[in-house]
Amino acid sequence: MSSTFACFATRLGLAALAAGFAASAHAALPVYAFMVKHSYPHDSKAFTQGLYVKDGALFESTGMKGESSIRRVQLETGRVLQKKDIAAEYFGEGIAPVGNDIVALTWTSQLGFVFDARTFALKRKFTYSGEGWGLTSNGKELYMSDGSAAIRVLDGTSLAEKRRIQVSAEGKPVTMLNELEWVEGQIFANVWGTDVIARIDPASGKVVGWIDLTGLADKTWPSMGTDDVLNGIAYDAASKRLFVTGKHWPKLFEIELVERAR
Repeated sequence: MSSTFACFATRLGLAALAAGFAASAHAALPVYAFMVKHSYPHDSKAFTQGLYVKDGALFESTGMKGESSIRRVQLETGRVLQKKDIAAEYFGEGIAPVGNDIVALTWTSQLGFVFDARTFALKRKFTYSGEGWGLTSNGKELYMSDGSAAIRVLDGTSLAEKRRIQVSAEGKPVTMLNELEWVEGQIFANVWGTDVIARIDPASGKVVGWIDLTGLADKTWPSMGTDDVLNGIAYDAASKRLFVTGKHWPKLFEIELVERAR
């Protein structure tokens, strides 16, 4: 998601909206707080767009024209082990694994890329309508956000759109869905500009819970701009570990979710 998409006032409105969703659903939907289990160094120059773990390796995509890339990162140190720069005319967005490939989106170019997951060599390009924001995979299909309340389902081989999931909470559409992650059969989605993650049932599109990460970011971190928000969710299914970070954050956190009493 772009740093130029919304002004500060709009972000405040989105934060209030997300908080309103969580508050209104409090009686019916679980709301989760967090405990930090570990924190790891993270490249504070990375405008994080996509994040995932596969076979014990951490993969990350970054945005901004002239700064976009995909990376393989050493979790424990934050060191970039492998990097592929995206052409300067493109604004990189979400990434997700499919087989031995990495599928990557761009923001407004209506163009995606497929890279070899081992070498990062470009294998092919594909097109889509509208904007590209977040991306995740269940291993067979891809799930793509575009800033609306819809999540597109793409064929894992052809990358053609198969259908759309309309996301709602208590009957109200949930928009500004950004970075996505597949977690134990649910889709976790950052709500852009907020400290809220929605837990979504991919079959119905209904939000089945909220994760409130208020207070995770340290406001005293140097050079934190208004766009340096929560964005980046990775789940290691093998070890059942959940990681989160944000744009230009100097830390990546392993967290444990704690349901609040209702």
